[in-house]
Amino acid sequence: MRTLTQPVITVEMKEEILKNTPHKQVGIMGGTFNPPHLGHLVMAESVCSQLGLDKILFMPDAQPPHQNPKTTIAAKHRVAMVERAIDGNAHFDLERAEIDRGGVSYTYDTMVTLKQKHPDTDFYFIVGADMVKDLPNWHRIDDLLKLVQFVGVKRPEFPAESRFPVLWVDAPLLDISSSLIRQRIAQGCSVRYLVPDAVLDYIEEEGLYREKH
Repeated sequence: MRTLTQPVITVEMKEEILKNTPHKQVGIMGGTFNPPHLGHLVMAESVCSQLGLDKILFMPDAQPPHQNPKTTIAAKHRVAMVERAIDGNAHFDLERAEIDRGGVSYTYDTMVTLKQKHPDTDFYFIVGADMVKDLPNWHRIDDLLKLVQFVGVKRPEFPAESRFPVLWVDAPLLDISSSLIRQRIAQGCSVRYLVPDAVLDYIEEEGLYREKH
């Protein structure tokens, strides 16, 4: 009786297979999500639709490098709210890379990890037009550009231009911010229709943002 031997797959063969396999096209929407709101969802849906991406990953940061940590609630709450916000959209998913790593969340470090973990994926990092102008100040921006394609979401008050290679996308403009939502809740004002109902339920259940930060 003949014995069938398992073919040996070398590293070179794996690289050749990967090279000839169509890559997944995945968008990443990073942020504090403190809390996530309808503006985040509209932006993600617009990018996903216009660029024909396979998926959008919502990636809460552990400790944003340019934000006062005192205004940011615990990661467990932000993750829970993101999960509720994206529930029901098959193209949206949660990415815990920065939360699980902890510490200051530099995009370059995160993308090195994600590219190593998913070599068959092309990543598109989504930012608003207001953040595009700040790209020169991002940590290791030149190296980061080798790992991701930046996608800028247009806003009328900011020019759709950059010295970096940015793909520009149109999206309905919703004048909503997480800081506005926190302020309204602290003042006892309604934020209904600014955040998904499931997020609002969570905020009320946990008593979040009741004290002014």
